[in-house]
Amino acid sequence: MCEENTSPEKGAPFPSDEARRRADRTEKTVEVQLALGQTALDRGEAAAALEWFRAAARGGDARALNMVGRCLEHGWGVAASPAQAADWYRRAAAMGDAWAMFNLGDLYMRGAGVARDDAAAFDLYAESARRGNAKALNMLGLFQEDGRFAPPDPAAARALYQAAAEGGDCWGAFNLGRLLVGAGDTTAALPWFARAIAAGFPDFWRTLGAALAGHADPRLAALGRQALERAEA
Repeated sequence: MCEENTSPEKGAPFPSDEARRRADRTEKTVEVQLALGQTALDRGEAAAALEWFRAAARGGDARALNMVGRCLEHGWGVAASPAQAADWYRRAAAMGDAWAMFNLGDLYMRGAGVARDDAAAFDLYAESARRGNAKALNMLGLFQEDGRFAPPDPAAARALYQAAAEGGDCWGAFNLGRLLVGAGDTTAALPWFARAIAAGFPDFWRTLGAALAGHADPRLAALGRQALERAEA
């Protein structure tokens, strides 16, 4: 027979109403701190953003730990230190944060702040993708296309790029379109490039524009110009 106010699994006391209310207030405070940090970052107030993220991270929130890592990686409000960023990403990744896994994977793939380790990068991208990160699917596609661990597999790369694109990743849509053009199916590539533009951001639009604006196919060239126009708007 279970004792009153205990967990049937472990016999541990259930939290009191006051403890639950306190935990709820803490969670709401962290949400506010994260939102204020992102708002400051969007405004270019990097130092203020970092302070908000650090405040949110004091309670061990994985999202906040990841954002402190981002600030350290990119030098937002602090001197850039990919090595320190990796430490913050590891803490967040150990708590199951998919973005921290992705960001740590990027460091390993580039050898930034850590020794380059394609196997570690692949494993992190795979786990991030398993947790629903579409951008990680695109990175797995690059591994398949480049043949980092086995002979290149264009079919597997294409499937991963498509999955990333369908998940809303602009790079996945771009890479899928690129493979289709390379295979001679420009008509099939056009909607994927259009989707990439719709989901993109200024730096991405510049990359896509540079790749397509001078293309011999006027349909691709038009999409390239459209991307460049968005980047400069």
